[in-house]
Amino acid sequence: MKNVLKLALIVAGLASAVLPNVSIAKEVQLDKVVAIVNTGVVLESEIQNLINQVKSQALSENQSLPSDKALRTQATEKLINDTLILELGERMGVQITDQQLDAAIVTIAQNGAMSVDQLRDKILTDGIAFDSYRESIRNEMIINEVRRASVRRRISITPQEVDNLLKLMKEQTSQDIEYRIGHILIAFPDEPTQDDINDAKSRAEKVIQLLNDGSDFKKIAIASSGASSALEGGDLGWRGINEMPTLFAELVDGKRKEEVFGPVRTGLGFNIVKILDIRGKETVEVTELKSRHILIKPSIILSEEKAEKILQGFLDDIAAGEADFAELAKEHSEGPTSARGGDLGWADPSSYDPAFKAVLESLEIDEYSKPFRSSFGWHIAQLTGKRIQDATDENDSNRAYQLLFNRKFGVEAARWLKESRDEAYIEILDASSD
Repeated sequence: MKNVLKLALIVAGLASAVLPNVSIAKEVQLDKVVAIVNTGVVLESEIQNLINQVKSQALSENQSLPSDKALRTQATEKLINDTLILELGERMGVQITDQQLDAAIVTIAQNGAMSVDQLRDKILTDGIAFDSYRESIRNEMIINEVRRASVRRRISITPQEVDNLLKLMKEQTSQDIEYRIGHILIAFPDEPTQDDINDAKSRAEKVIQLLNDGSDFKKIAIASSGASSALEGGDLGWRGINEMPTLFAELVDGKRKEEVFGPVRTGLGFNIVKILDIRGKETVEVTELKSRHILIKPSIILSEEKAEKILQGFLDDIAAGEADFAELAKEHSEGPTSARGGDLGWADPSSYDPAFKAVLESLEIDEYSKPFRSSFGWHIAQLTGKRIQDATDENDSNRAYQLLFNRKFGVEAARWLKESRDEAYIEILDASSD
């Protein structure tokens, strides 16, 4: 609906532009459609906004960038992918509530050692409307959720794989080492010929020569990489050997900082990998929270307002000593925890819905929350305990599973996106972005 509305506004703008109006003193430059993606569109203004954001970020990090043409190509490709995934999300019914969005923005501000007001001021200083910034974060959250949900179904991990990885982890003496990896993909076109493969290999070898001669890795990645990490300068972040795709792990294990590897051919193209940095791994500590909650789900016969009002009534009864939280949960709460009086036990809060996590982390021990909305419905919650756990050994099995999942996710995500694009109608109308 959002994409249809966007297109309708553009058509309306074009129609009004051709109507006679004697009060118009000069021609106004209208936004234009650069690409059509199924029923959605990518606008010139969106491309320019993204390019400006990349340039602003590069300026703050003193990072050089490739030509505007290369930036425009990467920005157009990203926005085509984003439009396609958002459309899939709309069909899947994926939504991010305002409460979830607020919690995410609080986290972004905290990660930047800022308050939300300071983050807002910074966004405005960068020339971006804060409402537009909020919606861009909402879209990124939807895109991530659609990608996770779609790719998760394609990944299979057997108990034997987990056991084998656990054994390797115990045997490895280098498991305390993390590598910051840079990745450039010189991609093949669809159904590549031998000439296409030879050309890609030649370009990959030229890239390696440039890197060995001291060229800026991030700049080359932004200009040349066909991977989804291109606009991040190919930076895949910090990863242990077991968290990387097997191909990368075999290349970098035991190697030194700044070494460049490749080109290594896969089904998607020729890969170039660089070790950007190396560090030792510290003991993993997890803050776990113990809590309980009452959940009421709105329905056709129970409005959002009524659900919130019911929970506020429960809080008033508890405060007056007229009701017991656990008994109310057993009688009224929905979901599997009702039989336990709403007790969620000890858990890493990152495993919860973002809105639920944000509320729990804001509470003092034994404090009750006000009624709040998550993606599951309306809740009241009580924080009953907090502890710091050494998760290094206790969570080995879960960690091994997650490492395997991360290892497979990148490859499957790339395949999923390529298949989704192959099935979509995509037309680029602006020749300058080809």
